[in-house]
Amino acid sequence: MNGVAGRTGWSWIFILEGLFTILCAIVSFWVVQDFPETAKFLTDAERVFVIRRLRADMQFSAGGEQFKMKYVWQSLKDWKTYIASNDGPLYAFSLFTPTIISQVGYKATAANLLSVPVYVWSCIVTVFIGFLGDRLGKRGYINLALFSTGLVGYIILISSSNPTLSYFACYLAASAWVSSNTEGSYKRGVTLAMAIGWGNINGAVSANVYRAQDAPWFRFGHGIVLAYIAIGWISSAVFMIQLKLENDRRDRGERNEVIGCGDRLEGDTVKAAKNGIYESTEAARADKGDAWSGFRYTL
Repeated sequence: MNGVAGRTGWSWIFILEGLFTILCAIVSFWVVQDFPETAKFLTDAERVFVIRRLRADMQFSAGGEQFKMKYVWQSLKDWKTYIASNDGPLYAFSLFTPTIISQVGYKATAANLLSVPVYVWSCIVTVFIGFLGDRLGKRGYINLALFSTGLVGYIILISSSNPTLSYFACYLAASAWVSSNTEGSYKRGVTLAMAIGWGNINGAVSANVYRAQDAPWFRFGHGIVLAYIAIGWISSAVFMIQLKLENDRRDRGERNEVIGCGDRLEGDTVKAAKNGIYESTEAARADKGDAWSGFRYTL
């Protein structure tokens, strides 16, 4: 399409991809269901099964939730939102992978096509790790392991001048993974949007640190991304430690709310009042999300 409507071929790539994304967004307004409770394609038995399964994974809002602006503020004030947003390496691959492949001997179209398997591998790892994390319930440990794998990949990219070895390292670097712990559908939506949004902003960083004068090995850019991943590893470790400490506090009852006591507060209930006074446990859960005393974070 180079030259069509006076535009270059590369600009048409962005135009067509953008139009397809907009089309999907419009269609999703009707196709994507808000909650299992309102999903028309589920039978009653399937709906009960899905809700029970989600609640077993601490997603108690799966049955339905009314939007309140407070849920947005809960996400923006939550430190976990910002730790989960460390996905800076996301855009780096698209900038240097074709150049590395061209050093192997492939040119132009072939070099771009050979960059696709890196993303295929990343997709496979993402799906597999998601399944493994659910099965084992140890997402944090898996997260640390994959950040370590990403570190190894970028160390190879920085130290190697062998095109084939560098191409292999791209597969290792593509394995980095970030997870989060949030409850409340709307709060979770804001948190995920923040994480994806920061990833998009980091695209501007990647475009500036992978400089033309550093081709074909881009060691300066790799060093920046390596620092990103190192920060991600440290953040994940801090994330796990803080979640473990918070779970321990809840096990000791330090986060318990006052349920159904009305105005009659005495003894330990006076101390618990600082965590909120609610008519029922369900009301406390709906209002506080993952800050509710009955919620336990996945490590």
